[in-house]
Formats: sequence, structure tokens, C-alpha cells
Amino acid sequence: MFVDRAVILVRGGDGGAGAVSFRREKAEPKGGPDGGNGGKGGDVVIQAEEGMSTLYDFRHQVEWLAQAGEPGGRKQCSGANAPDMIMRLPPGTLIYDHATGMLLHDLKPGERVIIAKGGRGGWGNEHFKNSVNQTPRTSTPGQEGEEFRLRLELKLIAEVGLVGMPNAGKSTLLAALTRATPKIGDYPFTTLSPQLGIAEVDGTRRIIFADIPGLIEGASQGAGLGHEFLRHVERTRVIVHLLDPLPPDDSTPWDNYTTIRAELAQYSPAMADKPELVVLNKVDLLGDDAQARLKEVAKHLGLRPGREIVAISGAAGTGLKPLLEKLWSMLHAPGEAVAGWKGDSSGEKAE
Repeated sequence: MFVDRAVILVRGGDGGAGAVSFRREKAEPKGGPDGGNGGKGGDVVIQAEEGMSTLYDFRHQVEWLAQAGEPGGRKQCSGANAPDMIMRLPPGTLIYDHATGMLLHDLKPGERVIIAKGGRGGWGNEHFKNSVNQTPRTSTPGQEGEEFRLRLELKLIAEVGLVGMPNAGKSTLLAALTRATPKIGDYPFTTLSPQLGIAEVDGTRRIIFADIPGLIEGASQGAGLGHEFLRHVERTRVIVHLLDPLPPDDSTPWDNYTTIRAELAQYSPAMADKPELVVLNKVDLLGDDAQARLKEVAKHLGLRPGREIVAISGAAGTGLKPLLEKLWSMLHAPGEAVAGWKGDSSGEKAE
């Protein structure tokens, strides 16, 4: 299950109280104050955890409370500091103050951030000893830890976002390019939540894809399912706009393209300016008419076939390797160094 929003309570641990104590020894019955200081309360620390892709756990655990520091003791013994409470979140999580709506942090891969500080420990009476007051009976309580109610929102971090009308074939394409297993059906809105997948271009190159639920007209105002997930497209660097060559509702590929582009632009002008590759899918259904249909769609959209618009079949697996190479060239400048990757269970070469 994909969960991309949660509201939680975080609270740093309170500092331990300082102690009031006097040294009592056989030869020194009135040896003076020796109350120790309290320990520091634990911080609530947010840590970006690679491999996490959901906020599901935070629907069940809504309170994240760090431990309090231990109180001070006799013989000037300070209380122990409490351990930090570690919250592991997916990279790409936006952390808001739920009360004010203020963005507190945008969690990047590898980051570790203190989100709620623990309180400082209180002073023991030994701290207040001076030449005037040699037997202080004063101590201070520990400071309270910081407390916040946070709203967590996850934006998927993917390089390529697949957008298009329902039934454009996004889930089928994702399954063909990667080992992701999205639900696939012949009815609208098969995909109810974003899906991530990793496609291996070759042994050292990979591309992370996000399949965004199908958009419809009015999605930027909340219609259909796409509105909830439009923000996931914001994190992608390239958009693959998938078109059905023979839409089942008797519309045209160019009309559907215009509809989706309008929704993207209305939601975010910056999103509409992202590099885009238009992909005519399901060309296996066209037989010998595939190239003619590609040229017709390209003409209506003012695009150059083979460069700004390409033809593939996610179901038949045709044109996928050239598609990956095309996307790689859009994502990376010529000669750009690429970190080595030996492959893992999450990636699979496209044929």
C-alpha cells in the first residue's frame, strides 16, 4: 500500500531534574552540597532512509516521543543523557508544521536532521554553591523538550514521470521496463497510487521511473484521481507523455495531449516547462499503419517523428531499448560521469 501523507506528534525528551544532596561522611557530617545535574533529554532525529517509499508506518505510530534525561544523583553524579529517537523517512519527504503550514524541511537523500530538541538537564544544588551560600538547597528542573505536530508529505523522487490519460498504457510500460508490478487492467484508473520502478539501460546505467495515476480534465482542481498525485511529477526531471493511438472514447491522441498539458500547466507552470518526450504507445495494434499514424499525430502536435515523438508498444516490448537510450540522453549530458551500478533485484534490462 502506498501512503504519502501522515500527521504525527514529535516531542523531545525533557531534561532530568537536578538533585539536592549533601555529602554525609563519618568524618565530615556536614560536607556541603553534592547534588548532580540532570541529564539531557533525547532529540527526535529524522533520518533519510534509502529504500523506503511509503509513509505507511506513520499511520499506525502517530506519537514519536524521545526519552527524558535521568535526574542528577548524589556525590555530584550527573544523570545520564537520554538516547535520541530516530525516525526513518523516505528521501523526498516534506515536513510541515501542521499548526502553521510552514515547511520545516525538505528531506534529501542521506540527510540526518534534528526536528525536536530535547531539554537541557537541570542544575543540582552543587552548582549554586558559592562563598556566600555554602549550603544551597536549590536545584532546577530540566527543560521541557520541543513538541511539534508535523504533517508529512512524500513526493516520489524519480527521474522520469509517466503521464497520460487513463488506459494510455503507463502501468504496462512500467512493468515492461522494470520489475515493478503495478496492477494492470482494461478499465480506467487501474493505478490508484504512484508506482516506482528501475529500468537498467545497461550494466552501468539505470533510470528511475514513476507511473503517475491517469489524469483527466479538471485534475488540477481535484477531479479524478490524478490531482492527489500531480505533485509527484514535480520531482521528476523528464516527463514521458504517453498517448493511446486509438482512444476508446473516440477522442483523438492530439486532443488528449492538449488536455493533459493544460492540466500540468495549470497545476504548476514550472512542471509544464520540464523536458518532455511524447510516446505513441500500443502501436502493435496498428499493424502496417503504425508509421502513418505516428506521422499523423506528429503533424497535429507539431513534433518531429523519431526525435520529439516516438512509437513503442509496452505490451509487445517493441521500441523499448531505443526509448531508454533516448531518455538517458535527455537526462545526462554527453560525457557525464555515471556512478557504477552492478544491478540488484529492483532493476531489469528492457529488451
